[in-house]
Amino acid sequence: MADPVIKDITDTAFWIAHYRAHETQRPDALFRDPFAAQLAGEEGPRIAKAMPGSSFVEWTVALRTHIIDEFVRNAIAAGADVVLNLGAGLDARPYRLELPATLRWIEADHARIIDYKEKILAPATARCHLERVRIDLAQATQRQSFLAKVDDSAKKILVITEGVIPYLTNTEAGVLADDLHAMKHAQWWILDYFSAEAQRYRRRANLTKVMGDVQFKFAPDDWFAFFGSHGWQSAEVRYFVEESMRLNRALPLPPVMKYLWLLKAPFMSHERREWLRRAAGYALMERVEQR
Repeated sequence: MADPVIKDITDTAFWIAHYRAHETQRPDALFRDPFAAQLAGEEGPRIAKAMPGSSFVEWTVALRTHIIDEFVRNAIAAGADVVLNLGAGLDARPYRLELPATLRWIEADHARIIDYKEKILAPATARCHLERVRIDLAQATQRQSFLAKVDDSAKKILVITEGVIPYLTNTEAGVLADDLHAMKHAQWWILDYFSAEAQRYRRRANLTKVMGDVQFKFAPDDWFAFFGSHGWQSAEVRYFVEESMRLNRALPLPPVMKYLWLLKAPFMSHERREWLRRAAGYALMERVEQR
């Protein structure tokens, strides 16, 4: 049996950086990340080439990066003084976004990723006050202590968990949601949204063998109710299909699938069309006091 393409959760950072580099090269790029290609290194292209459905993942990465960029700008305009990026991977937003110099941006991730990232980005200058923390966020006691320290030194916190939640079990996601809710100054939280049907589709997709032990696990019956029970409500959701229509960035379907779609589309129910439009995306959540 061939070895899995993804051997460790940190490998996904190189994979996603490669797609950001590809987007940056487009004349109609939704964003520019001049650091992505170097951060992706040789691992990023290798992983992307071996992964099924690579063009679809690249499409979602471009959209999600653009969506999160806008969420970040809006939160800062609303008074966020700290951005806390958990599982930051090879994200370069502190270097490529126009940010207030007074903003604190805290990245937390495995030592392997942070060590590599600091080496690659050493010649560059962040546009805000950037801090990096080497931590295994799966260790509850360590994570809770870290979050408490951040909370004590902030007024309004924006939390980002880009591409993190899908790899957690429902229990792990619930504990993380509770830990973030316990932060009195955590005002907003950006995270992945997938409907229940989209979650089932992802699990059926041909990714199990190539992703080894790094699998999609999070699968609540009702995504919004799940986070609502942990003190987080939706402030805004940007859905991939709707966003792609707004930005004129069509899903890259093979010719045969495009033809089949044209045949099927006129016969789809309104409910099915709405599901397809809102199957997945990114959500900006607000912290609410629980009763």
